[in-house]
Amino acid sequence: MDSEKTQQGDFCRTIHDESLSEESISVNEPHHLKRNLKARHIQMIALGGTIGTGLFVASGKAIATGGPAGSLLAYMVVGILVFCVMMSLGEMAAFIPIAGSFGHFATRYVDSSMGFCVGWVYWANWAVGVAVELTGVAMIMEYWIDSINSVVWSIIALVIVACFNLFSVKGYGEVEYWFSFVKVVTVVIFIIVGLCVDTGSIGGTNYGASNWHIPGAPFHDGFLGFFNCLIAAAFSFNGVEIVGITAGESANPHKTVPSAVKQVFVRIVLFYVMTILVIGLNIPYTDPRLLSASGTNVAVSPFTLVFEMAGAAWAADVMNAILLVTMISAANSGVYSSSRTLMALAQDGKAPKFFTFVNRFGIPIWAVLASCLIGCLAFLTSLFGSGVVFNWLTNLTSVAGLITWVIISLTHLRFRKGLLAQGYDLKSLPYVSLLHPFCDIFSIVIGIIVIFGQGYKTFTTNPIDASNVIAAYIGLIFGIVLYVGHKVVRRPAFVKLHEMDFETGRIPRTKEEEDGTDGMYDENGNPVPRWKRYYRKALNIIA
Repeated sequence: MDSEKTQQGDFCRTIHDESLSEESISVNEPHHLKRNLKARHIQMIALGGTIGTGLFVASGKAIATGGPAGSLLAYMVVGILVFCVMMSLGEMAAFIPIAGSFGHFATRYVDSSMGFCVGWVYWANWAVGVAVELTGVAMIMEYWIDSINSVVWSIIALVIVACFNLFSVKGYGEVEYWFSFVKVVTVVIFIIVGLCVDTGSIGGTNYGASNWHIPGAPFHDGFLGFFNCLIAAAFSFNGVEIVGITAGESANPHKTVPSAVKQVFVRIVLFYVMTILVIGLNIPYTDPRLLSASGTNVAVSPFTLVFEMAGAAWAADVMNAILLVTMISAANSGVYSSSRTLMALAQDGKAPKFFTFVNRFGIPIWAVLASCLIGCLAFLTSLFGSGVVFNWLTNLTSVAGLITWVIISLTHLRFRKGLLAQGYDLKSLPYVSLLHPFCDIFSIVIGIIVIFGQGYKTFTTNPIDASNVIAAYIGLIFGIVLYVGHKVVRRPAFVKLHEMDFETGRIPRTKEEEDGTDGMYDENGNPVPRWKRYYRKALNIIA
């Protein structure tokens, strides 16, 4: 027990108190992560993590697969799942804000093997994900310039992303803020234009609700179509949990983490559900271009198609530029998330110790460089042979987000049980998740169904191809091997409820937070008008 607390204490000493000046740090004392991510950074990063090619391009294929109602229902179900996971993660991360929180929380409240499993699965997800985005950047640039070797564009993108992550976390936050802002503006404009096209205000033919009554609609292919959309939606939302990574570098995690969590549901409804609804109202699910929408084929992106219906001949070029920003943003987040996760693994004794090194700018430089290197090596595998290795690598991490969500929910169940067993008052938490434990149970059940069901098509062939089955489930196999292997070698015991540590790394709540007056007074102690407080809350929901 003492050794475990010592290890956790070593982990949490990397947390940087913003009030600690550079001059007060002794020469021999190691540098720390810096809490330089502001509220607007955290909120926009949380939003930007959910908007990517899954929405801009692959959403069309989802509608072609399940019909307008099937796809809409699937995205709503997964949206609820994501919100449940975010509430669970937000409760833990706001209470104990630590970088790379998933693995550490699992180690702290379940067992060390669970932390080892989710930490390495999540690291591999983002490190290999960087390679996927580098490949996508090269394909997008070929849309405009095909006279230059595509590898050149990938290398340029990697250098840019590495620079964003090597100088300061504030620089990363600022870049990601504006990348996410571009994506948000694009979606808002799309929804407005799409509704105008649907009502006949602009453009030519408007289909409107008639798309929901054509043969096979609104639920194309019944439950099977809905389930396929459920899988696509789950992969599209991958990345929203990055808020748990940023908590360790947030200037005020008691405020920013709960604020980001609370806004996730509103934004899911606004950006995902409304987008799917608009596409379904404007483009028939039978349109063959939707079925071919995948990867970086911007010409068949439903966004491009709707903008063209509105008379925008330049839609393909603009959407190509948006996709380029989206992929660089995803690679940027990939390097950030994988480096902080790797550092957390090293601090917990689950990776080489030198990855814990933080330079004077507050950057875990070796973890960043290692994540960039792995992304580069994974990208190079796509250039040789038929790309089989690269496909296996992407399959390896395709369910990593779902595995992470399930483990977060399991961890939160244990976290809440430990709190109550040790007599903690829930009022002491900066943020309390709703409808516990039903939200965790819902997330676990739906997550497991999608994880095991995502490769069902490999069993429909006659005869069944074993290699295809393994390829479809290699991510799940990877996670199981990590957990069982660590359990067999290290034999860690499950953490008992009365032994859970709820103090190490905890930031005490301020007097204003305790008595509920936080935000009610300005810096001079004068009361803030009620209208101004409501105005700020409204801005937080929109921004």
